[in-house]
Amino acid sequence: MKIPPPNSTEYAPYYDGYIQFALKRGDVSIALPLQLDEMRTALGTLSDPQARFKPGPAEWSIKEVVTHLIDTERVFAYRLFCISRKDKTPFPGFEQDDYVRESGSDEIPLADLLAEFDHLRHANILAIKNTKEANFAEIGTASGNPVSARALVYMLVGHVEHHMASLNEKYLPFA
Repeated sequence: MKIPPPNSTEYAPYYDGYIQFALKRGDVSIALPLQLDEMRTALGTLSDPQARFKPGPAEWSIKEVVTHLIDTERVFAYRLFCISRKDKTPFPGFEQDDYVRESGSDEIPLADLLAEFDHLRHANILAIKNTKEANFAEIGTASGNPVSARALVYMLVGHVEHHMASLNEKYLPFA
C-alpha cells in the first residue's frame, strides 16, 4: 500500500525535517524495511568499544543513538497505533535525553540493540500494512500539536534517516 505524504497541517513544524527526509526516500512502505538493512550494514560490524564512540563529551555514543532510535520507534508507533484506531487521547511529549540517560545502553551489546530495533521495526511494518487505508488520515494530538497517523509513518522513516545521516557524518568515520 502506498501511503500518500501528509500535508503540513498534519504535524508540528518541528517534524518537518523528518518529513522531508522521508519524502526524499520516496515510498515509505519500501523505505521502512530497507532502513533495517542500511542500519545493519552501517553499524553491524562495529565492536562494542567502537559503538561507545562519542564525537564530543556532550554527544550521545553510537549505542545511545541506537537506543534513541528504539525509544522513538516505540513512541511514534504507539501514537500511530492509537491515532489510526481513532483514539483521541492526547499524547504527552517525551524527554529524549532522560530516556537515553536511563537506558544504560552503553552496557548493552550493540548486537542486542540492533536486534531490538529490528524486531520493533518488523512489528511496525506489519501493523502499518494491516492498517485500514482510510485510517492513515486520522488526526490526534501529541505534544500539544495535531499529528496524523500518516505523518507518523513518515516520521518513523525520517527520524531514522536524520540520525543515520548524523552517524555517517559525525560518528562512523571516527569510530
